[in-house]
Amino acid sequence: MKFAIASDHAGFKMKEAVKAYLISQKYGVVDFGTDSEESVDYPDFGKLVAKDVSGKKTDYGLLVCGSGIGMCMAANRFKGVRAVVINNEFDAEMSRKHNNANVACFGSRKLSNEEAIKLLDLWIKTPFEGGRHEKRIGKMDKL
Repeated sequence: MKFAIASDHAGFKMKEAVKAYLISQKYGVVDFGTDSEESVDYPDFGKLVAKDVSGKKTDYGLLVCGSGIGMCMAANRFKGVRAVVINNEFDAEMSRKHNNANVACFGSRKLSNEEAIKLLDLWIKTPFEGGRHEKRIGKMDKL
């Protein structure tokens, strides 16, 4: 399993912590930046991950900004990307089970690094149920 990851300046420290976790779990990681806490614009980095996932170069994406919302909005503009802001276990499970989410977005101002890692791990391990949800994913893909 391979992840494309990125953050803006607000999410830099969390991205680095989550990246270290992914690597420790033997997942492939492509880091699109940013590389510091110097101010940058989140759409520039969300776009890089979303293009990679949309183009099927990586299996999943991970984006971090202050709230997770801006990155999520930017990523969802790309064909085949189903990005979700994850704030709790329900978000993590249901976004995979019913929506087959392929980009996880976290808010560094809302969660600790440990909480984000725990939620990401749950998200990764939760399978898509398919069935009736497959048709709904297809409808979203046609929008």
